[in-house]
Amino acid sequence: MAAQIIDGKAFAARIRARVTEEAEKLAHRHGLIPGLAVVLVGEDPASQVYVRSKGKQTAEVGMRSFEHKLATETPESELLALIDRLNADDAVHGILVQLPLPDHMDAAQVINRIDPAKDVDGFHVSNVGLLGTGQTAMIPCTPLGCLMMLRDHLGNLSGMEAVIVGRSNIVGKPMAQLFLGDSCTVTIAHSRTRDLPAVCRRADILVAAVGRPEMITGEFIKPGATVIDVGINRIERDGKMRLVGDVDFQSAAEVAGAITPVPGGVGPMTIACLLANTLVAACRARGLPEPKGLSA
Repeated sequence: MAAQIIDGKAFAARIRARVTEEAEKLAHRHGLIPGLAVVLVGEDPASQVYVRSKGKQTAEVGMRSFEHKLATETPESELLALIDRLNADDAVHGILVQLPLPDHMDAAQVINRIDPAKDVDGFHVSNVGLLGTGQTAMIPCTPLGCLMMLRDHLGNLSGMEAVIVGRSNIVGKPMAQLFLGDSCTVTIAHSRTRDLPAVCRRADILVAAVGRPEMITGEFIKPGATVIDVGINRIERDGKMRLVGDVDFQSAAEVAGAITPVPGGVGPMTIACLLANTLVAACRARGLPEPKGLSA
């Protein structure tokens, strides 16, 4: 394999160490302890794992963790009332409602009930608009983590051609806005793109966020390109369940200049950037300078 491996696990550890250092400074100098509230509705096993991990890592970096678990049948009005209380709580600087929500809840209405200044997921329509117009916003964690790794590996991204496969509100669209902010030439491709391999082969930076296991093979990749694999898919192989990305790692690594693995690539960066966003939100709430390098 010719490609250099971009180690998201190691990078995330450095981000968490930096958040720990900055959180200690806030506590010592200003008596400010950033607080993250995570709300889980229902019994989805994957969501429960994510919430436990978020709570554990929040405490490890010296921030307050507030967990709220609601039953699946909880009325939407009760969830909205909880968000209202968290919005008004000065000890809470970040609010995350774990998705997906039960079918009887309107996810858009729930997300847009969160105070945009505490929307550390960056999904509120106000933050989407601010990001899209180049203003200060809370940035979605996964695209932010991708951007951090790319800047670290490539340096200045200006003038590079970036292709994103996937147009979701969570990854594809905000990733495009971040690339534009770094003066890349941006293409968003998707399931209806004609001759998708040819479009992808134009990319200096290829971000795969389409949700299809190992869809992007080596023939999609320009020699020497940097490949960021956002996908996390569970498949059965050789009688065992395995985690794979949206990129066929083996064939892609033979062509790419650098690539993120799955697991151990983008995934660890998402929670690290959630912690960074919470720290940034706490600084903004107090009118304090934001730590450099923890946001876009």
